[in-house]
Amino acid sequence: MIDVFMQTLPFFALIGLGYGAARVGMFGPEAVAALTRFVFYFALSAMLFRFSAGLSLGQIVDWTVVQAYLSASVAVYLLATLVAMLRRVKVAEAAIEAQCAIIGNLGFLGIPLLVLLLGERAIGPLLLMLSVDLIVFSSLVVILITGSRDGRMSPAVLRTVGLGLVRNPMILSILAGLAWSGLGWPVPAPADAFLATLGSAATPGALFAIGASLAGKSAERLSVAGWLSFCKLILHPAAVAVAALAVFGVERGVAGVMIATAALPVAGNVYILAQHYGVAPQRVSASILISTLFSVLTIPAAIAWALG
Repeated sequence: MIDVFMQTLPFFALIGLGYGAARVGMFGPEAVAALTRFVFYFALSAMLFRFSAGLSLGQIVDWTVVQAYLSASVAVYLLATLVAMLRRVKVAEAAIEAQCAIIGNLGFLGIPLLVLLLGERAIGPLLLMLSVDLIVFSSLVVILITGSRDGRMSPAVLRTVGLGLVRNPMILSILAGLAWSGLGWPVPAPADAFLATLGSAATPGALFAIGASLAGKSAERLSVAGWLSFCKLILHPAAVAVAALAVFGVERGVAGVMIATAALPVAGNVYILAQHYGVAPQRVSASILISTLFSVLTIPAAIAWALG
């Protein structure tokens, strides 16, 4: 555990550096937004394409992983929704809270960190779980929020969801990489070097951007944020562990990757959704802040278990 903690410490130090730079005014909101766009549209996309181009579809798609991860996530999602409804919050707010309970920072934190520490065996499951998060749950929250406001499901809602998926650079880069791999073409050496160089900026850039964005987060509604952080850091990985190992019989090494993924803190894109739709952004902000702070302990613990 201590060895793993020391290995993850530089990653969290980068987050702290970004936080400090933003707090002293070196990185304002516009600079943070520009850095985030660079990582999201360029560096991370290059990394994902390069990973995907080295794999076949058969190496990524494992339906037992999908079933285990999806069923565990749905269980925690429903629990968070039930607790929210018992507090008599609106459907849109319940949907956002449930999103906080299961959607971790896989793109900016999980993939760079877990691939480095767990090796190439982690790539396939990570891409698969990222796809589940983006396709299933990112679509579901939009449907629930817009449907609750309109009182019905309209073609416009489905169009919004569909456009969001086809325009997402993470999905596009994964599909493009798999398509390239399916053609059986090797990535030319200059192109591979270009992708490797650009992709290498994803890890420091993403971690710095996470820290800088946290500087603008508030810690309001601590009781709810604490509950949602508990769901994300404790209940979600526990549910994934039970589903993967006890129910679906996922191979232990792959299950370890899944559990470590589930232990990631709340993703920043949940805040973007909350702010865009005007649904409890302060609650999400506090959840991101608290879960990221405590993930300094939970992520090393999950990775240590995965390596053991």
